[in-house]
Amino acid sequence: MVCHFARSSHSSCHNRRDTTLMKGAFALTVLLAATTAYYFYIPLPSTISEPWKLMLIDGVFRGIMHVGRLADSLGICHFLHVVNFSMTLDAPDSVSSENLLVSDTTVGGVNARICQWTGGSAGELRRAVVFFHGGGWALGSGKKGAYATLCKKMAKDLKAVILSVEYRLAPEAHFPDQFEDAFQASKHFLQPEVLAQYSVDPERVGVSGDSAGGNLAAAVAQQVATDSSIPVKFKVQSLIYPVLQTLDFNTPSYQQNRNVPILYRPLMVWFWLEYLDADRGFLPAMIMNNHTAQDLEQVDPFRAAVDWTALLPPRFTEGYEPVVQAHGTPRIVEEVPGLLDVRASPLLAEREVLTQTPRAYILTCEHDVLRDDGLMYGRRLEEAGVAVTSDYYEDGFHGCLTFSFWPTFFTVGERALRNYIAWLDQNL
Repeated sequence: MVCHFARSSHSSCHNRRDTTLMKGAFALTVLLAATTAYYFYIPLPSTISEPWKLMLIDGVFRGIMHVGRLADSLGICHFLHVVNFSMTLDAPDSVSSENLLVSDTTVGGVNARICQWTGGSAGELRRAVVFFHGGGWALGSGKKGAYATLCKKMAKDLKAVILSVEYRLAPEAHFPDQFEDAFQASKHFLQPEVLAQYSVDPERVGVSGDSAGGNLAAAVAQQVATDSSIPVKFKVQSLIYPVLQTLDFNTPSYQQNRNVPILYRPLMVWFWLEYLDADRGFLPAMIMNNHTAQDLEQVDPFRAAVDWTALLPPRFTEGYEPVVQAHGTPRIVEEVPGLLDVRASPLLAEREVLTQTPRAYILTCEHDVLRDDGLMYGRRLEEAGVAVTSDYYEDGFHGCLTFSFWPTFFTVGERALRNYIAWLDQNL
């Protein structure tokens, strides 16, 4: 009996210990789940496409940013290098396939990737697109990830030649380096003998890009259109949620979407400061539009170009008021001349320049701080006599077009990609 009692007590202790461990594990699981949910959960508009998936992607991106900033603070490396490395972890996608030749080269001294459709009859001329990837002038590559896949798809679907320009990136490069790379590569590619080398029809060449790449595409389209030394001109410009101006960070879309992933307003302003090699301490003042206050006369010639009360349809401005400061911070404009340079902010270009640019396609998304940049540019182009196709997605968000491939597939991204390529197919 004694032995039986001892065994029972021992078993009872094991049971209590197991129960305690199970309760502890359960509590830890609940805590981790709550912490994860707290980190990933962000209130999003009900009309945004697949919100939980977007929250997850945004949480991962924010985590990478935190790791990058930690590495930067410890003096290991610049945080942009960490972020860019994480975005291009996959192996270089340089594999050619049937009727598609992929090669890495230099064009006008600038690194580039060329995706060539090789099908069709011998001697048949193809159309071409010069493409600039996005990433805040600091991230991304046309040789890896979604951009490599996108350019190959464009080459196949359009039976075309796609020149993806690998322009220099921050933090090593700053404006006007990225623009100069984009322009020089375009200028070289547009030479008749170079187009002939790739069997490209000189009457059917377009320029395109997304986000910061859309900025470069718009700026290059203006420069090519007005440069008399370039005999071949772009037939079309195709801009995907382009960033186009630095004078107003309180447009309705900046106000409405300031906290919507994946491009938050402070992050977009930070990208501008990095691109223009400006003091990052200017960020709070610029968010308040102190750099364009009424007492800063040097801004006056450009104000009409970003007057969204006149340039945007009423449905986008309802409920929003302009943020205009009476007195500003003149030091910002004095130390950062790129703020008023049309090569950095194509929306500021004069009408005489805009009227020479080619037919345009501008894709914008409702849940994007850059929505109004694209809409205002479309309106200014139309006023200058340029034909514009505006492709607007009520459920779209910044970056959605490149989220049309596995594993970051969104239905709105697939629709945007399909319509983007269809427009090029019909107009190029």
